[in-house]
Amino acid sequence: MLDKEGIAKRIAKEVKDGYYVNLGIGIPTLVANYIPDDVDVILQSENGLLGMGPFPFEGEEDPDTINAGKQTITKLAGSAVFDSAMSFGMIRAKKVNLTILGAMEVSENGDIANWKIPGKMVKGMGGAMDLVASAENIIVAMQHVNKAGESKLLPNCTLPLTGIKCVKKIVTELAVLDVLPEGGFKLLERAPGVTVEEIKAATAGKLIIEGEIPEMVI
Repeated sequence: MLDKEGIAKRIAKEVKDGYYVNLGIGIPTLVANYIPDDVDVILQSENGLLGMGPFPFEGEEDPDTINAGKQTITKLAGSAVFDSAMSFGMIRAKKVNLTILGAMEVSENGDIANWKIPGKMVKGMGGAMDLVASAENIIVAMQHVNKAGESKLLPNCTLPLTGIKCVKKIVTELAVLDVLPEGGFKLLERAPGVTVEEIKAATAGKLIIEGEIPEMVI
């Protein structure tokens, strides 16, 4: 199985040259540390930063330079800082090529629930609803099962939705999967040491398996 760093490393391979990319809170923020040197991308933080770099080394943090999750980050040469209105104008105008988000649940139709568990206090959905409604491509970084061992890849989401029919790809500790336009999770790759049977057992939604499934290369 992959750890959180492994999930981030695998997702970094999906980032293409010239992309504007938004990284959500949690595992997605780690992707900034693993983008290949020969891939030129601009990372956007929804609190108002273009040109976000990797996390700072210990002792080099600037408390005034943070991402949307309030983590200290670095700025690259040529970065730009602006207000939230301009940031969300950029998001809503579909200027972001790729959004990488965490999720509590994803349905086989590409619906995503990632902001609220009824009965628990939350701060709000932040910019997630704007991002999933506007991004051209959405990749979810998540755990395949919850702490109780129950699948988070479902026929239908049970939690309040953030967006509908928007997720294109999912990377978990077990697998890489496409969400097909007609519905269903198509298994593309399995994590090192993980079997197809283990992925089947952990997936409650419709799982599509075609031919031999390769082991992912990190």
